[in-house]
Amino acid sequence: MPTTIHPTAIVEPGAQLGADCEIMAHAIVTKHCVLGDRVVVHPFAVIGGDPQYLKFDRALATGVRVGPGTVFREHVTVNRSINAGHATVIGENCFLMATSHVAHDCVVGNNVVLANAALLAGHVAVGDHTFFGGGSAIHQFCRIGESVMVAGHASITRDVPHYVMVAERDDVIGFNVVGLRRRGFSRAAIGELKTAFHTVFFTPGNIREVAAATLAAGGYASAEAKQFLEFFAAGKRSFARARRAGQGESDAS
Repeated sequence: MPTTIHPTAIVEPGAQLGADCEIMAHAIVTKHCVLGDRVVVHPFAVIGGDPQYLKFDRALATGVRVGPGTVFREHVTVNRSINAGHATVIGENCFLMATSHVAHDCVVGNNVVLANAALLAGHVAVGDHTFFGGGSAIHQFCRIGESVMVAGHASITRDVPHYVMVAERDDVIGFNVVGLRRRGFSRAAIGELKTAFHTVFFTPGNIREVAAATLAAGGYASAEAKQFLEFFAAGKRSFARARRAGQGESDAS
């Protein structure tokens, strides 16, 4: 299918567009972009703009890569990388609602949704099937796991592991069981994930050490539970804290 570029849209020379893309009126796709098939860019979105970084050298060859089927709604901004030869990456079938922002050097997985005015600072990594509520904001260099539900207006400054729900300021408020059922996770995998979740977040002690000990002890057959536990071995930031009635915060250092 042919790609459509509407009147008043700007697609700079050097931009690469796949088949069946649609660039709507007043949208801007800079020369730094590589868009997959069926990408839609709505009016006033700017894809591939310069990073908001005071020391950035505009002469650097950096970029933005977007997977097939992703949609950018009105006034979305996606900035290119600050590092020569690198790109900000957005995966397949993502949906970025109006005025959301993806800063330089983010890596966003597949089937990710950013609701209106959700903000990702630089170098944020996001797993597949994650949802960001309206007005949520993610601090630079955070890792947000797979199938995470970020509540509207949440302020996230720490890493958030796979399969959880997070709200307010770095508060893990529960296990995303509804999202996993919708994705077709098996009952056995969900059961193991629930057990791993409660073990890690409600066992006293350092959360990295608890997760490592739990993984080393074995007893988990599902790849999903192992993936959840392995998340805590990586990264340089601390972790979002879990709370429940009648208990204090877990040690998230």
